[in-house]
Amino acid sequence: MNRKDRILLLELVKTDFKLRYQGSILGYLWAIIRPLLLFGILYIVFAKFLRFGSDIPFYPVYLLTGTVLWNFFVECTNQGIQSLLIRSDLMRKIAFKKWIIVLSATATALINLGINLIVVVVFALISGVTPNLGWFIVPFLIFELYLLSLGLALFLGSINVKFRDVQSIWEVLVSALFYAVPIIYPLSMVISYNEMAAKILVLNPLAQIIQDIRFFLITNETMTIWELIKNPIFQVIPMIIVIVVLFFGVKIFQKKSRYFAEEI
Repeated sequence: MNRKDRILLLELVKTDFKLRYQGSILGYLWAIIRPLLLFGILYIVFAKFLRFGSDIPFYPVYLLTGTVLWNFFVECTNQGIQSLLIRSDLMRKIAFKKWIIVLSATATALINLGINLIVVVVFALISGVTPNLGWFIVPFLIFELYLLSLGLALFLGSINVKFRDVQSIWEVLVSALFYAVPIIYPLSMVISYNEMAAKILVLNPLAQIIQDIRFFLITNETMTIWELIKNPIFQVIPMIIVIVVLFFGVKIFQKKSRYFAEEI
């Protein structure tokens, strides 16, 4: 990336972040309030009424962490998918690498995640979670989640330029996917019903990443793919999926980017 591209990327990130909260009374506080509100609803319904997570230490922190990471994935992919259409005027006026637009949109989501993770850490410390060396592994898992989100954003965003239904279809798929990832329910609950289903579930990179972050950040009683699946070949499947998604996302984007100006 040359100096011109870096400057453009930085300016787009600044603009995206400012515009997202422009005109609202609470402004940037919405970056914190939105996931907290969702967490509050999920906690009341699933922890208080349905009694989920009673066997998990620090379950409120456990739930908040999953909620924050899920929100990042949804925000990162949604913003990345529609970013090319939002910046269509810019693409017509200036010659630059089009992937910068998607990268800036996902980078804005990454900033929001950073803010939310500060809240998670404070909440964890208040709840009695003891800091440990495993916390240093969390950034690498966040990076894995970002690469997965970026790959999907590049792939779906490039298709959405021509087929505008992609955004709507993705929103429906994400709503369904929410229940296929152990965010509100513990993985042990799935195991009690069907262990094979639990093993298949953790092959999903989202499930693997969220469970690993919970393990290192909150409690080592969190069930992870490394404990549930003993075969090393199957253990690395989620990471292979991330690499494949990113690779094809980049390739498809490069192939279709030359036609963006005509299709927008």
